[in-house]
Amino acid sequence: MAAAIIAICLFPVYSYAGQAVLIDPDRQFHFAEHYFQKGEYYRAIGEYERFIYFFPEARQVKLARYRVGLAYLKGERYQEAIQAFQLLIERYPNSVHAIKSYLGTSEAYVQLKRYDEALINLENLITVAPDQNIKDEAYYQCGWVYLEKGLWENAQTCFDKISAQNREKYRLKQLLKELDKKKNLKHKNPSVAGLLAIVPGAGHLYCERYRDALVSFLVNGALIITAYEAFDHDNDALGGIITFVELGFYSGNIYSAVSSAHKYNRDEKYRFLRYLKEHAKINISFGGSEGNKALMLSCQLSF
Repeated sequence: MAAAIIAICLFPVYSYAGQAVLIDPDRQFHFAEHYFQKGEYYRAIGEYERFIYFFPEARQVKLARYRVGLAYLKGERYQEAIQAFQLLIERYPNSVHAIKSYLGTSEAYVQLKRYDEALINLENLITVAPDQNIKDEAYYQCGWVYLEKGLWENAQTCFDKISAQNREKYRLKQLLKELDKKKNLKHKNPSVAGLLAIVPGAGHLYCERYRDALVSFLVNGALIITAYEAFDHDNDALGGIITFVELGFYSGNIYSAVSSAHKYNRDEKYRFLRYLKEHAKINISFGGSEGNKALMLSCQLSF
């Protein structure tokens, strides 16, 4: 009788229609996993947290903490994911799940466009990595972060640091071949766009924004002609007002042409980066249990 009372005190009990259901660590963890696999990440987080609270000594606690961070990441709550991953790293710094948490933290930073913090996190992983395979994964991810920043040479430097034993695994020969295509990216010079915009619409035409070029030419042309007609008919007040308005449109035309050049270059970079992700990116993450390190690899290749 005493043993039964102690058991009830130690384990959570759920009551349904007057019936008590005793939940053990495995059943609670599998319940959380059920929500995670279904993609109901916020419910999964609650159940993982419940598992950690009631069973702090269970063998799956590290995995549960990692799953919390991963669920936040998949649920696009990136700041919470970073906090969850960092907590796991602090508590279990030498575990496999801590290594995976570095990678998860980096991905969350990238999603937040906090690229410098992602790079610092990966550099920390390189420092603590217990073997070359992990270091190579960190170098590979660093390269992709630099690609996000548009720093092609820095990215190539990171890829070059990957050891010879893993270069084929990351398909670096093909990736660097694709990366070399950046030399063929179109580029618009903002200064040239601004100079051409002295003729309304010419700057936009240079940036291949044909509708904007036509609108700019017609609006500025119409205002210039109207101001000329006003002065020609000795209506200086009206001519002055129209000229003042036209100066605003004219300067806006030059500013817009320069901005269009920057936008064109930015869009070209994003299109090329999207092409690389679709045709040349390999995702490798560490899986397996604490004592059994394994690599899970997924490829997106089209050469």
